[in-house]
Amino acid sequence: MHCTAVLGAAQAASTAALLQARLLGMARRAMATSLLCVPPPQVLLRPLAVPERLLLGPGPSNVPPRILAAGSQQLLGHMHPEVLQVSCPSPAFLSSPPLPPARDWASSARVRGTIAVPAGPLLPQVMDEIKAGIQYAFQTRNRLTLAISGTGHCAMEAALLNLLDRDDTALVAVNGIWGQRAADIARRLGANVHELLKPPGEYFTLWDIEEGLVQHKPSVLFITHGESSTGVLQPLEGLGELCHRHGCLLLVDAVASLGGAPIFMDQQEVDVLYSGSQKVLNAPPGSAPISFSERAREKMLRRKTKPLSFYLDMSWLANYWGCDGELRRYHHTAPINSFFSLREGLAVLAELGLENSWERHRANCTQLCQGLCDLGLELFVKEEKARLPTVTTVRVPEGYDWKEITAFLMDNYSIEIAGGLGPSVGKVLRIGLMGCNSTSGNVDRVLCALRDALRHCRHSRL
Repeated sequence: MHCTAVLGAAQAASTAALLQARLLGMARRAMATSLLCVPPPQVLLRPLAVPERLLLGPGPSNVPPRILAAGSQQLLGHMHPEVLQVSCPSPAFLSSPPLPPARDWASSARVRGTIAVPAGPLLPQVMDEIKAGIQYAFQTRNRLTLAISGTGHCAMEAALLNLLDRDDTALVAVNGIWGQRAADIARRLGANVHELLKPPGEYFTLWDIEEGLVQHKPSVLFITHGESSTGVLQPLEGLGELCHRHGCLLLVDAVASLGGAPIFMDQQEVDVLYSGSQKVLNAPPGSAPISFSERAREKMLRRKTKPLSFYLDMSWLANYWGCDGELRRYHHTAPINSFFSLREGLAVLAELGLENSWERHRANCTQLCQGLCDLGLELFVKEEKARLPTVTTVRVPEGYDWKEITAFLMDNYSIEIAGGLGPSVGKVLRIGLMGCNSTSGNVDRVLCALRDALRHCRHSRL
């Protein structure tokens, strides 16, 4: 009897304790809930819906299934050997071996960046493969070649803040928005900035550049190879040699032109070249190829002060990418899946071949320009040789609102084209044909849509 009473009391106490714990838990949850002033957003409780569109603006371009698949691979750690380099740098690294033929660059089993390794059981080395692909796309043997973890704007800033010390003199060629942006960044860095100006739609001659070099004696000249805001392709022949004759480094923006127009970094004596992932390479935005010549590297080593940004400090990034012959150290968590996509975009370019890619963009741009003229539209860039093959600019026809034209194409054809940017706002329509989007069929589609828009969009009274 006594035992039963004791057991009953113990069970009751246990039940009471359990009930008390449950009540306490409920109270805590209620208290926690009551502290939330912002409820879960209803929009995030619905599935993500992304419409299908043909992106024929100045970028980004559509991402083909192969590159989408690469970017959707499961994550790897940014310090895993599959992402970094399996073998340690060898002395052969510093001697910069000759570039293999284009077909060999597509074979990731045989070439790992600037370090030759035997084919066989070694795991993929994504960062080294990206370096090799960039060297092929840029046509350079520069050992300081890598991809910035950021967009083309980030690469522009990285190039300027590593090259320019405070009170350095920079000459910026401005014929569109990218020169304007570069001048802005250089001024923020404390450089003495001089602008060389051309009207939108025009390019710089060697005589124009030499006048600026003689007058201002800069240490760096910035110029845009593919000015996507105006549709101008800047000739580079002789420019690097001219700059070096005047003790100046040549910095070139090739975000909109890489893969779509010929560029030869070493032959043209370009000291710093950068691009983006979202144009001809058809990868999502977020990674930016960049390369530095030995002249540029030596100038960075002579800096009086550290670069203002740790994240974009090229001494750290060079080590992180295995460009300095030292064991790699952690710098930042790289956007691994963006690198997967960039690697695949470079592989597609290598398989197609640069010369084939250049010719495809040239032919489709020519077809587009002829079709626009047949519609009675006026091309913004007068000289054919100065037209950027990846982004074509056409004047907004008189009496039309450019916003209505772009909206009509989006609403009725799910095709994106863009208006102007910077100095070309309100003046032009911009049509992009980049990478997988540069096809004869897409030219026909956008011309058909434009013809329809010109019939249906109302004329402005202005």
